[in-house]
Amino acid sequence: MRTALVIGGTSGIGRAIAGALAAQGNRVVAAGRPPFEESQPGVSAIEVDVRDASSIQRVVEPLDSIDVLVYAAGVIRRREELDPGVFEEVVDVNLSGAARVCAASRPRLARGSSVVLIGSLFSTLGAGHAPAYAASKGGLVQLAKSLALAWGPDGIRVNALAPGWIDTAFTRSLTADPARNAAIVARTPLGRWGTPEDVVGPALFLASDAAAFVTGVLLPVDGGYLCT
Repeated sequence: MRTALVIGGTSGIGRAIAGALAAQGNRVVAAGRPPFEESQPGVSAIEVDVRDASSIQRVVEPLDSIDVLVYAAGVIRRREELDPGVFEEVVDVNLSGAARVCAASRPRLARGSSVVLIGSLFSTLGAGHAPAYAASKGGLVQLAKSLALAWGPDGIRVNALAPGWIDTAFTRSLTADPARNAAIVARTPLGRWGTPEDVVGPALFLASDAAAFVTGVLLPVDGGYLCT
C-alpha cells in the first residue's frame, strides 16, 4: 500500500485530492488547520502549522515512507498583502511552508515517489489585488522545477498544478459578486467555474506511474482561462 501525505488536505482542493487518493487504496494522511471539514473514508486528518518546522516534523515522523506528497496549503489576504508584514505572512505559508514540508519529507521519499505542488493561475499572471499570493505561487513553480532538477537523479518527480477559478470557500466572495463572477465565466472558454473534483484527475495523473517521465512541469487546470 502506498502512503500519501496531503498538506492542506482537510479542505477545498486538497481535501478532494486526499479523498481520491484514498479511494484508490492509498494510505492517506491529510494535514491542515482546524476546523476540519467532514471526515473522509480512508483519510486520517491531523493538525499542522506549515510555518513551524517542529509541527511539520510531528506529521512526517510517524510515516515510514511517502510515495505521494501533495502541498495544497495556501492563504490569500488580497489587498492587505500590499503591507510588507502581511506579504511576508502569505509567502511564509504558500512558499516557505512548501519548502519546509519538502525538506522534512525528503528522507522518506524514494525512487518512484511523486511530489505535486498546487500553484495557481497567478503562478503565471500578475495580481495587483494580491501581490504576495501571486509572488508565492510563482515561486512555487520555480521550487517545483528546482526540486525536479535536484531530486531527479534519485528518481523523485516534482510537478505543479495551476488550478483556475475553482469554486471553494477560498473563492466564495468572488462567486457571490455578480459582476466579478460574470467576468470570470465570460473569460473562461469552457464557460463555468471549476470544482475541486476537476483538479483531482490531473493530480492523480501526476502522482501516478502514468506520469513516470513527467517532472518539472506546470499543468494548468483552468478551463482554458490562460489561453485568453
